[in-house]
Amino acid sequence: MISSVRGTVVHAEQDAVVVEVGGVGLAVAVTPQVARSAHLGQQLLLHTSLIVREDALSLFGFEDRDELAVFSQLLGVTGVGPKSALGVLATLTVAQIADAVASDDDAPFRRVSGIGPKTAKLIVVQLAGKIVAPAAPGSARTDAAPAVPAQVVQALIGLGWSERVAAEAVESVGAEAAPADRASVPALLRLTLSALGPARKETVGG
Repeated sequence: MISSVRGTVVHAEQDAVVVEVGGVGLAVAVTPQVARSAHLGQQLLLHTSLIVREDALSLFGFEDRDELAVFSQLLGVTGVGPKSALGVLATLTVAQIADAVASDDDAPFRRVSGIGPKTAKLIVVQLAGKIVAPAAPGSARTDAAPAVPAQVVQALIGLGWSERVAAEAVESVGAEAAPADRASVPALLRLTLSALGPARKETVGG
């Protein structure tokens, strides 16, 4: 498995770059954003996924591991191939993808070339609970912030707490939690469950 490529850019076009590594030029399929930023002669690091087919070996490259992880998750969705998955990441950021999935909104995916209504809905359904936007400064965190607490509230409701109790607990715990914990569904859920321990006994007992 080729998990990353670092080398000199010797060619770039709209959806691919050629990176020379040890005298060998590797063609890597990328988003237009990456292709536009790849200047001839510059050093470029890409996190890559090697797709093996009977008639070809294809490399797909991304600027960070969050994009690579989402690419891999998209490939697990019925009807989504490597080119379609790359198209999703060319159109939407990781934060926007996470927010759309968390909101059960397939409209952003329908705007991607090659993604039909049925496949767009499958992306939302099959990736539900699997994608969390990265805890990064800027718009990504702002866009993703509502999604994490909402998922934790829904998980608590499923465990038997009322929506009011769950929402208040998540808000209270989130206000005191570290930024990394606020951006992680498992971490925020664990902290909220710990805080709700005594409250749960009272609710069940009442």
